[in-house]
Amino acid sequence: MISHNIVAAPADHKRINTEVPPVTAVSFFSGALGLDLGMERAGISSLLYCENDLKCRMTISLNRPDAALLGDIRKLKAGDIFDYARVSSGRGIDVMFGGPPCQAFSTAGARRAFDDERGNVFLSFINLAAAIKPKYLVIENVRGLLSAPYPSEEGGDPVRHGAIRLVLNKLSEMRYRVSFNLYNAANFGAPQIRERIVLIAKREGQPMPWLTPTHCNVEEWGLSPWRTLRDACESIQETEMHSSQFPEKRLRYFKMLTEGQYWKDLPAEMQADAMGKAYLLSGGKTGFYRRLSWDKPSATLVTSPTMPATDLCHPTEDRPLSIEEYAAIQEFPPDWKFCGDIADIYRQIGNAVPVALGEAIGRGILADMAGKKPDERFSSFPYSRYRFTNHLNWEQR
Repeated sequence: MISHNIVAAPADHKRINTEVPPVTAVSFFSGALGLDLGMERAGISSLLYCENDLKCRMTISLNRPDAALLGDIRKLKAGDIFDYARVSSGRGIDVMFGGPPCQAFSTAGARRAFDDERGNVFLSFINLAAAIKPKYLVIENVRGLLSAPYPSEEGGDPVRHGAIRLVLNKLSEMRYRVSFNLYNAANFGAPQIRERIVLIAKREGQPMPWLTPTHCNVEEWGLSPWRTLRDACESIQETEMHSSQFPEKRLRYFKMLTEGQYWKDLPAEMQADAMGKAYLLSGGKTGFYRRLSWDKPSATLVTSPTMPATDLCHPTEDRPLSIEEYAAIQEFPPDWKFCGDIADIYRQIGNAVPVALGEAIGRGILADMAGKKPDERFSSFPYSRYRFTNHLNWEQR
């Protein structure tokens, strides 16, 4: 992995190549291109990226300079997309995909949903899709989208499930058939426990089947076992690591813990002092003073490995996971270039969709385009650890 701290800020620009591929795809909220890389691995390459964050735009420009690049989605019209992607409106877009900012729906935040500016760009994405009319529309988001409250009528009180209901109603009005599920990326080969909603809206035919898993931690499904942190980092053991640091006060406690342990494994008389005010909070608080295990998938990567409630400490070294380890866990190519300082790079990688999950989405879409039937063996597969998280049962939550 190569980092570039100083590059020219890229301007919006059209795609250089004018050839139109068999499958046309455009990407929004593209970030560092984790989802895009996965789609590429499946055989779907983005012709256009839309990203407003400066450091992410630099990363995109360095790695995919020939693709079109656009900025603020709120200012775009369908004609801009066809023009910059160099695809005629008559040919159309086959796949439009993106992960709108999730903070407005996260259970860890204020959950303002569409009253949050970040929630509003979610609606901008859907409104733009209504104008572009892609054959498949892919929306990736956090689990909190399923329960985020929002008024069911203008001026009304927020109701549970209000946000997802609004999204589904809009897509229905756009004549899309929708399927979704909460997927653990580890079930598709990612060396990481990361659960995300993937909603796929389809213009014609039956709703898109659920994705086909390739890995599982239960042998009865006959799949490969989950990939581990060791699997992810094996090829970079000799690589120079760059990481942020834990504050000295917290590092004192990390030094008392071994692989796989967390704050409850500290001496009982030290736990209250180590945890401070968090000691009295409810819940298991499993992210505090957490050392990862080599022989398990990584915990979910976040935008910083040193946030107290979501620590991501190396299994055996007294430091957080490095940006090199972050990139390996998300499966970015070894020569991928990230722009910005170390905090920028952690954020870009932590926000990315695991490449393996992106590939599973791409494979599923191409199989559906080809008319392939889903594998009925997986109709009851445990895609995540939660119940009532798919389009058939979500209202039972």
